[in-house]
Amino acid sequence: MNDKTKQHLQAVVFDWAGTIIDFGSQAPMGAFVQLFARYGVVISIAEARVPMGLAKWDHIHALGNQPEIAQRWRMAHDRDFTDADCDELYEVFTPMNMASVTQHAALIPGALETVAGLRARGLKIGSTTGYNRPIMEVVAPLAEAQGYKPDNLVCAGDMASARPGPLMMVRTLSDLGVWPPAAVVKVDDTVPGLQEGRAVGAWVVGLAVTGNSLGLSEAEWLATPPAQQVLLLEQARQLLLEGGAHFVIDGVADLLPLIDEIERRMAAGELPA
Repeated sequence: MNDKTKQHLQAVVFDWAGTIIDFGSQAPMGAFVQLFARYGVVISIAEARVPMGLAKWDHIHALGNQPEIAQRWRMAHDRDFTDADCDELYEVFTPMNMASVTQHAALIPGALETVAGLRARGLKIGSTTGYNRPIMEVVAPLAEAQGYKPDNLVCAGDMASARPGPLMMVRTLSDLGVWPPAAVVKVDDTVPGLQEGRAVGAWVVGLAVTGNSLGLSEAEWLATPPAQQVLLLEQARQLLLEGGAHFVIDGVADLLPLIDEIERRMAAGELPA
């Protein structure tokens, strides 16, 4: 490996919902609420968002074992929530989410321009997602019709384990033919997705406004009073920084200047800690 390779970025790896598409990561939330309601258990949107970023089986498992939700499950079913229950709910959830993503597949403002800017810099564009492949078989063509097609796609379920571990990122680096991980930036709106980047040794950028941390649609965000926006933004920033982000920006539209800053730091010998 030559010094130039060491000192320059080679790729940016994006999450999907809340990062490139679906401002506010709306698609999965109603599906999770409806899923548990179908089994006699009421959960809120706020509760459904807590494990966001995990593979969907893991997300359902985390919800079913959250103490308050687990108690509601026991009241409804006279027994504890089990892995077999999680398997059943996951099978029901997938078609529900496949239906909901069609209503929430719009690209986030600035996504296409940012990706074009990255490609103009010679960077490859990778992608990982907490969605499984059947869901992404719906999502990917909707994104491509709007002009977005990354150089690879690794879905939850493709590897032996998913987020927050490194395997989906390892597969992505292999797909893209890039190395070392310190020459890669992972961009995500959830803590498990940030930790996925951390686990492989990449630079990690969190998105505070467009993703799961706030969970607001673009219209809801724009309608939020400025003073409340400041408060919500600071809360989201802290969550993402504590979750492993090296940097936090509002959304993907703000990424290009940060890429330049990371390049400067790399040229000075800095590595992602």
